[in-house]
Amino acid sequence: MNPANEPHDFPVVCVGGSAGGLDAYIRLLQNLPPDLGVAVVIVNHLRSVATRLHEILPRFTAMPVELITDRLLIRPNCVFIIPAQRDLHVFRGEFRLKPISKPRGWPDVITVFLGSLTRHWAGQLVAVIVSGYDGDGAAALCGIKEVGGITIAQKPDTASQPDMPESAIASGCVDLVLSPEEIARELARIVRPSKAMVPRA
Repeated sequence: MNPANEPHDFPVVCVGGSAGGLDAYIRLLQNLPPDLGVAVVIVNHLRSVATRLHEILPRFTAMPVELITDRLLIRPNCVFIIPAQRDLHVFRGEFRLKPISKPRGWPDVITVFLGSLTRHWAGQLVAVIVSGYDGDGAAALCGIKEVGGITIAQKPDTASQPDMPESAIASGCVDLVLSPEEIARELARIVRPSKAMVPRA
């Protein structure tokens, strides 16, 4: 399969989280239609602990759930999980993994990935910030809006750790503040599948 021949203009939903994020991911995926025509990318900012999300989350969605490998093709109706200790980028319709650029202190892998999407993805962008410590992702939200994307923060009183949603809201660039269940319903309402996803007559 040649990535150059594949459409790169379907919606990508980045869900960024950390501590307490698992609860939010489950609640969101349980309520998200599996045939919405979007790629869901879960960017959980871990430093060194290997993720198990690709083993846990298939129980809660009918979409395939994959741990991202370098040059993996981005596809709609799939859930993709960032591996630990890597920065995540997109280029020519593929994921690109690089050594983490901030190995000490709080990671900024969500910010890095959102920035890459604004530069290299042609389809609709939605950034979702859920439960977690610190403020990863907040610095990139205004950039998402500048390219016409939509930004959503988990309602802090529904998050185990409200730091990340609160930092996102404080950026002044959040469109909606919702519970995970409400986020799923809103995604089903607002995403616009590309022409490539519409069956031909």
